[in-house]
Amino acid sequence: MKKIKEVLVVEGKDDTKAINRAVNADTIETRGSAINDETLALIEKLADQRGVIIFTDPDFSGEKIRKIVAEAVPNAKHAFLPKKAGRPGKAGGSLGVEHATPEAIRDALSHVYTETEAAPELISHADLVAAGLIGGAGAKRRREELGEQLQIGYVNGKQLEKRLRMFGIQPDTFAAAVAQLTPAKGDFRE
Repeated sequence: MKKIKEVLVVEGKDDTKAINRAVNADTIETRGSAINDETLALIEKLADQRGVIIFTDPDFSGEKIRKIVAEAVPNAKHAFLPKKAGRPGKAGGSLGVEHATPEAIRDALSHVYTETEAAPELISHADLVAAGLIGGAGAKRRREELGEQLQIGYVNGKQLEKRLRMFGIQPDTFAAAVAQLTPAKGDFRE
């Protein structure tokens, strides 16, 4: 079983159990999105000692936790679980790391990103519009697919440009992922 040196920041004990089935890693649990100061201080200390990877659920609460931890620990790494990998069975019901298969967890942890604060804009707003990712029929679905392709999680249209820049997604990587997306309404490519 693969050993991960960084400490994984997760939401709860069920996430820790799922991770332990997939990899050999230490975790720290936030116990929800109301992270107390003591837990945040511990995460900061662990980040200095071993590094941390934020690995939260692909939902609103998970993104809230990711944002809080990333603000406190700007050098934190990020791993993203696609929504479909964190949902047991069919759509609907609960969503999260605790429901992911060991393979899905290992895959997510094999694609870890580090934010780059001063990254240049490599993909413009116009590129996102042209790719059908902002402001059109099916844009939300295409962003969800793009997040899965690039393994950067789902974000709304306003945050997509920022996330692509933060993780240094290159134009050729972006173009290859866009080419794999389900065509947007009115897109007649073959």
